[in-house]
Amino acid sequence: MLTELLKLSLIDTELLKLSLIDTELLKLSLMLTELLKLSLIDTELLRLSLMLTELLRLSLMLTALLMLLLILTELLRLSLMLTELLKPSLMLTELLKLSLIDTELLKLSLILTELLKLSLMLTELDKLSLIDTELLKLSLMLTELDKLSLMLTELLKLSLIDTELLKLSLMLTELLMLSLMLTELLKLSLMLTELLKLS
Repeated sequence: MLTELLKLSLIDTELLKLSLIDTELLKLSLMLTELLKLSLIDTELLRLSLMLTELLRLSLMLTALLMLLLILTELLRLSLMLTELLKPSLMLTELLKLSLIDTELLKLSLILTELLKLSLMLTELDKLSLIDTELLKLSLMLTELDKLSLMLTELLKLSLIDTELLKLSLMLTELLMLSLMLTELLKLSLMLTELLKLS
C-alpha cells in the first residue's frame, strides 16, 4: 500500500512540475499575445507613415506648382500691361511710315533749296535783264518752288520729331517680342493650372 502511495506521490510531483511548466507557458503565451498586438499596431503605424510620406511628397509638389503658378500669374499681369503698350506701338509704326515719307520729302527739300538759290540768282538776272521773258517765267516757277521748299522745311521739323518717335517705336517693338514670350508662358500657366486641378 505504501508502494501505491509512493507511486501516487511521484505522479503528483510530475503533475506539479507539468503544472509549473504550463504556468510558464501561459505567461509566455500572454507575452507573445501582447507582442503580437504591438506588432499589429506597428504594422498600422508603418502604413500610416508610408501614407504620410506620400502625402508630404505630394504637398511639396503642390507647393512648388503653387509658387510657379504665382510667378506665371505675375507674368500674365505684365503681359497684359505690355499688350496695352502695344497699342501705341502700332500708332508709332504708322508714324514711322510717315517718317520714311518725310525722309523722301527732305531729299526733295534739299533739291528745292538748291533751286531756290538758283531762283534768287535768276531774280537778280531778271532785274538786270527784262529781255529774257523765258527766264522770267522760270523765275516765277522757282518762286512757287520756294514756297514749296518752305513747306518742306516745316515737314523737316516734323521729321525730326518722327525720328524720336521711331526710337520709341523700336523700344516698343522689343516690348512686343517680350509680350509674345509672356503669352507662351501664359499658355504654360494654363496647362499647370489644369494639372493642379487634376492633382
